[in-house]
Amino acid sequence: MIILNGKLITWQAENLLLEQMAIRLVDGRIAEIAPQAELIARYPQEETLDAGGQYVMPGNICAHTHFYGAFARGMAIPGAAPKDFPEILQKLWWPLDRSLTLEDVRLSTQVMLADAIRHGTTTLIDHHASPNAIEGSLDVIAEEVEKAGLRAVLCYEVTDRDGAEKTQAGIDENLRFLKACAGGKWPLVRATFGLHASLTLSDETLERCRSLAPAGVGFHIHAAESDADEYDSLAKSGLRVVDRLQRHGILGKNTILAHCVHVDAREMQILAESGSWVTHQPRSNMNNAVGVAPVESLLRMGVPVCLGTDGFSSTMWEEWKFAYLVQKVWHRDPRRMPANLIAEMAIHNNAALAGRFFDEAPLGVLKEGAFADLIFVDYHPHTPLTADNLPWHIVFGFHESMITTTIVNGKILMKDRRLLTIDEAAVATRARDFAPRAWQRYQANVLGGEE
Repeated sequence: MIILNGKLITWQAENLLLEQMAIRLVDGRIAEIAPQAELIARYPQEETLDAGGQYVMPGNICAHTHFYGAFARGMAIPGAAPKDFPEILQKLWWPLDRSLTLEDVRLSTQVMLADAIRHGTTTLIDHHASPNAIEGSLDVIAEEVEKAGLRAVLCYEVTDRDGAEKTQAGIDENLRFLKACAGGKWPLVRATFGLHASLTLSDETLERCRSLAPAGVGFHIHAAESDADEYDSLAKSGLRVVDRLQRHGILGKNTILAHCVHVDAREMQILAESGSWVTHQPRSNMNNAVGVAPVESLLRMGVPVCLGTDGFSSTMWEEWKFAYLVQKVWHRDPRRMPANLIAEMAIHNNAALAGRFFDEAPLGVLKEGAFADLIFVDYHPHTPLTADNLPWHIVFGFHESMITTTIVNGKILMKDRRLLTIDEAAVATRARDFAPRAWQRYQANVLGGEE
């Protein structure tokens, strides 16, 4: 297929904006980028897709999300509102994840994948939990990812909070799924080893996970999201969270630490030295009132910081906006967090992180040989748009409603705003049928004191 009449945003290291150029896709890759007239002349029989003057750019990548949280939207929390992050876990997320059946997991995934396609997010790194439906849960998610046509990196978050039997079941689910992915069972899916957070993991469990994880496999874990995580780690081990994870061999070039809101200078240094990845989720941090991550300092220390959503809608440009604004109000300084720094996280670092898992071809860039993961954006700037000011156009001008077409691995998943691989209305209807039942189980969990 040849994509015609697009204005190309390449997001290469030296970003280029190209006009009068076309893209030829072959076997899920970008085979050629060349003058439009030349490609048409050389491949007169090739199928074409007319971008109609829209911007054509790499699909967005989400570095940390939770598909399983889809049913939380609009759900009432019994009793007084949670006063802090530990109570949010105890009153909302832990009773909710205990309420999920495998069919709830499937529907939650379908809902979130439809959202991702519509909003131009083509690769997602998910962190899953369903303590009463552990075995096979990652297969359920992988099946839906493959049907939808997106890319995803999956894991199950191991925790001690539900007892030794379920701790082991979570470990087993990660190991089983890692083996399946290593065997090529899911072409668009990769695996890592999930851990919940330091505050719900014993030293024994951390040691067991490290010893059982295959060589070269990293971990995906929440870290220092709240100061409660740091105080818990100090009480357990006399070490701060990052120091504790380092002691147990959890850090490394394939390990992802979500949030890191409360890390200190030494922890940042350890993260940089280990090559571990950090993901920033400003909307979630604001919603949970846990503070604002020191992302500028982390980046300055050499830590590769990425951008995720933590289960919010897969609207990555909305996450850009919050990342841009929250540092300014937090520090009371309008000079903080320029948009080009957000592009470093959301474009270059996210692509590099995803590339650790999908290493057969470059991701997140328009160049020959890269994966053909693309979006069309119907944006009509009223001021000049250049390679230099593009990040500020994204913050102040771009919106996900402008995305009209989503392509992954050369396959069109949404064309002219119509989803082709998921029946969005049918999924929403079915989810509305299942969500009330999950909510009833959630209410019983909370009122029964099982949180």
